[in-house]
Amino acid sequence: MSDTEGSTEHAEPLRRAIGQRYLTYALSTIMHRALPDARDGLKPVHRRILYAMRELKLSSNGGFRKCAKISGDVMGNYHPHGDGAIYDALARLAQDFNVRYPLVDGQGNFGNIDGDNPAASRYTEARMTAAAEALLEGLNDDTVDFRENYDGTLQEPVVLPAAFPNLLANGSSGIAVGMATNIPPHNIEELCDACQHLIKTPDARDDTLVNYVTGPDFPTGGVIVEPRESILETYRTGRGAFRLQSKWRIEDLGRGQWQVVVLEIPYQVQKSKLIEKLAELIQTKKVPILADVRDESADDIRIVLEPRSKNVDPDVLMASLFRQSDLEVRFSMNMNVLIDGRTPKVCSLKEVLRAFLDHRREVLLRRTRNRLGKIDHRLEVLEGYLIAFLNLDRVIEIIRNEDEPKSVMMAEFDLSDVQAEAILNMRLRSLRRLEEMELRKEHDDLTQERSELMDLLDDEGLQWAKISEQLRDVKKRFGKSTELGRRRTDFAEAVEVADVPLEAMIEKEPITVVCSQMGWIRAMKGHIALDQQLKFKDGDEGRFTFHAETTDRLLLFGSNGRFYTISAANLPGGRGMGEPVRLMIDLPNEADIIDLFIMKPGEKLLVASTAGNGFVVAQDEVEAQTRGGKQVLNVRDPVRAAICRPVSGDHVAVVGENRKVLVFPVDELPEMVRGKGVRLQKYKDADTKLTDAVTFTRAQGLSWTFGEGKTRTVNDPELAEWDGKRASAGRMAPRGFPRDNKFTD
Repeated sequence: MSDTEGSTEHAEPLRRAIGQRYLTYALSTIMHRALPDARDGLKPVHRRILYAMRELKLSSNGGFRKCAKISGDVMGNYHPHGDGAIYDALARLAQDFNVRYPLVDGQGNFGNIDGDNPAASRYTEARMTAAAEALLEGLNDDTVDFRENYDGTLQEPVVLPAAFPNLLANGSSGIAVGMATNIPPHNIEELCDACQHLIKTPDARDDTLVNYVTGPDFPTGGVIVEPRESILETYRTGRGAFRLQSKWRIEDLGRGQWQVVVLEIPYQVQKSKLIEKLAELIQTKKVPILADVRDESADDIRIVLEPRSKNVDPDVLMASLFRQSDLEVRFSMNMNVLIDGRTPKVCSLKEVLRAFLDHRREVLLRRTRNRLGKIDHRLEVLEGYLIAFLNLDRVIEIIRNEDEPKSVMMAEFDLSDVQAEAILNMRLRSLRRLEEMELRKEHDDLTQERSELMDLLDDEGLQWAKISEQLRDVKKRFGKSTELGRRRTDFAEAVEVADVPLEAMIEKEPITVVCSQMGWIRAMKGHIALDQQLKFKDGDEGRFTFHAETTDRLLLFGSNGRFYTISAANLPGGRGMGEPVRLMIDLPNEADIIDLFIMKPGEKLLVASTAGNGFVVAQDEVEAQTRGGKQVLNVRDPVRAAICRPVSGDHVAVVGENRKVLVFPVDELPEMVRGKGVRLQKYKDADTKLTDAVTFTRAQGLSWTFGEGKTRTVNDPELAEWDGKRASAGRMAPRGFPRDNKFTD
């Protein structure tokens, strides 16, 4: 058998083995790590942390224990993973800015909203909260299944009884293999109201349930500005997003001055990074109307935003910041959960509430059956006690005289083993007459309770009534009347401010733009005389100087055929030599600056290459949104872009290195957005280049400058000598035409 045949023989089993092992890993990740259980809303690590804390008797009104001890117990007994991962999960359950209803009461440094990490586990202490105890209520009453821990030495619960819908109350997030989950936190009282409605109306639709669960309730507050239709669709499908804004107000400083104070920031946004981003927006002048940002937070959030001018509209300022920073976020929801702890499914609001209610009914039935078993056992014992009291002298005689009193009593009084054992273990002081009366009362009470429990097991209506009563108790403990349960996240309609024009964001001030031959650009304050002598670096000289406003946008056309957009407000000041324009835009070193001018929306440009090709393009089409610019005129070496002129007339005049001039109507040029263009002038020699092109109004004649400020104008009928069709050769320039073959200096 050849080597090739041997490799083929073993390829399939290897492929199958890898596939099977990866599938096993994927299922393990999905079921035992990343996705929460729809019934108690917990992942295994959180469930094990709470169970371990319960075993350590860390009740909400008891003492604290070191987190190192808790993490160690969780790792050693139930969760054989790194103690760092366990402590991170434990610490998060204590962070009131991350968890809506914290399940761990932490003492010490458990991190903060700035993004600082908790202290090491040996320095912090913890115990359970009342909410955690509510999740564990009834664990001793055989309400849920238990399974062996990882090494088979202990038992751990498969799921917790969960007195409230923790999945939605605290939310969850995780990334599994091929799927993920992201569920926002909600208000417990609203969830309980929705559950009670679902109990009364089992076929209720998601649209109706949203009347009760109006939307997420984030621990950090904020304002949800998502339209109601979108919220309905999100809860109906289990997928969607909520638009969440910071809560802010305007503080009056007197004399017309004001500042914005941000009081609440979106969920899971680190305050320190948010401040850094706002400072960066100021530094890069992306929001020119924002002058300063200060963090004055103590226990509460207080971020102060100072406008550059009191005339700025606060809504415009905040709309710009919402658009460019994490003062507004979109919180995605993907309600991917484990149904019955086994099947991953993207559920609607109704489906997860239904899963919780069905779980609560199962817990109720198991708890009832467990209580019935205990009552039956106790009744059996009580009946034995009563028989003993009725035959007390004979019982004492048997115990005193018989070698095997248990078997004798069982035979004589028809007692069960349990009853005989209980009688033999009875204390002498229990032989009082009063004790008999108490036993009879206890027997009657237990008989009554047993009857009620049997009725409960037989009547589904009574079961749901009991669950509804339990939900009312949860509302009383964690509802909106409590400090913990009050709704924190508000709702509002988004204040939609149209794309804010730069002019509205920048204070309009006159400047003079100066750009040198080597490409150093600056903005002088005010409109200075354009012929004023200015300083430049050694070997450099002025090239472009023109008046502008800080609200203007400048267009730079490069010899690579790309247009670049520069905000005049972002230009460096005029005290020094400025900065290289190539630091502000990504103009390649091999490309030259062809032209620099103020953008005038609505007007058109004539662009052309050295090869004599060109077209007309609207200025609105050449504005670039990025530093990389926008390709408009397509050129390939050795051809380069050469001409960029405003279109202001009805005719075009072009001239090449051969000094031939051609005049034709502008209408013969196509208007394009991008391309190589069409031939403007024909050259016999392939090396001949186009040197200039201008547009002019025929009635006013064609003018050019020569000498020192002198101008010559050619009108009809003399001008007709150079008329021709586009792409023709033209005729020699008139006598006195500039030697540089350009119509303007």
